[in-house]
Formats: sequence, C-alpha cells, structure tokens
Amino acid sequence: MAIRAVIADDNLIAREGIERILATDPQLEVVASVGDLEELTAAVERERPDIVLTDIRMPPSLSDEGIRFANRLRETHPEIGVIVLSQYDEPRMALSLIELGSDRRGYLLKDRVHDHAQLRAAIEAVVQGGAVIDPKLVDALVSGKARLADSPIAELTPRERDVLAGIAQGKSNAAIAESLVLSKRAVEKHINAIFFKLDLGAEDDVHKRVKAALLFLSATAPAD
Repeated sequence: MAIRAVIADDNLIAREGIERILATDPQLEVVASVGDLEELTAAVERERPDIVLTDIRMPPSLSDEGIRFANRLRETHPEIGVIVLSQYDEPRMALSLIELGSDRRGYLLKDRVHDHAQLRAAIEAVVQGGAVIDPKLVDALVSGKARLADSPIAELTPRERDVLAGIAQGKSNAAIAESLVLSKRAVEKHINAIFFKLDLGAEDDVHKRVKAALLFLSATAPAD
C-alpha cells in the first residue's frame, strides 16, 4: 500500500512543489495539503496519514508550529511520522523535535526536498520508525565557533568531543575508531562516558546517538 502523506506549508508554491515531487512516486499518496496549523490538525484527524511533512514555521505565530505539532502528535498519534522542513540549519530546533523521542521524526532542510531519492529515503526511514537529521547540520562543526560555557558538552574531555563529532557526522563506532586511531573498545568506553555526562542514560540507543549529536551541534553552531 502507498504511504499516505499530509503536507503543511503556508507557502502555496512550496506545497505544490512538494506535491508534484511526491506525485511522481506511485508508492506515495498526498491525502491533504494545508496552509496553517489549524488546517493541519484537522487534516491529520480526518485522514490519519502515515507521515506529515510540515514547515517549521506556519500561521498563526510563524515561530515553531511544526515542532510543537510534532511533539503534540507524539502523545495523540505516536504511530504517525513527522518530517519538519526548515529553510535554515537550526540545531536547537532539531533538538526540540526529538525531546520526546527520536523515533518517527525527521528534520530536513527544504533544499533537500528537491532530491526525490533523498526525500523518499527519509520518508521511508521515518515511517518505519527511524530518525533522520539533515546532514547539513554537521556544517556547524566546521564553520561555527564553539559556545560551550553553558552547555553540558563543556563537561566532555577533548577526546570525548572528538568521538561525539564523529557521532554527529553519522559515523559508526568502527569508522570513529579508524579516524581517531583508537580501538573499537576505546570508542565504546568514550561513548558510554559521553552518554553519562550528557544524562542520556535512560534513552534508547538510537535516541542517545541522535540527541547527543544535536546537543553537540547546538553548542557548536554559529551565533545568530
């Protein structure tokens, strides 16, 4: 059966663009396309889609409606996936998206939407229970100045930060070990220490890695 999607964006041209992209895939069906939070809430209740693709900012306040809707949906319809679309790489917003859990959640930059293969892969991953965070957020690792004073990242050792940077880049433990010339066992010990210092002990393994990476990106993102 086709994956049923609801699209939400206050920009009509953006909505229609996403619709046209999804329409080229017979395994994806757009069941509603709306322009504000009220319409989105009604569409989800009416259609019970598999996934929602929503702008991060919509009427009425044009602030973080997409994030708040995704978090509310976690309580009312946890089986529905949400991919939040943003024009900018905002690690703090992405972190807010997974505060209640990273499963069935995605954060993508809008320019990623035009790549059908990547968008389809993200939709499938989220619908199947996974988490997707746009790789461009990792750009903050290179271009940003660290703002660590008020961050739990400040508690990490330099080597632990190196390991966490590898996690943020999506590397496996083996890849991190190779890049830092460490044993896999040493990497695992560093990761356990990172999770403990970031107070992520109660999270599941996937959520730990995603949330730890976003905490790191939030601390190292360029100042506004």
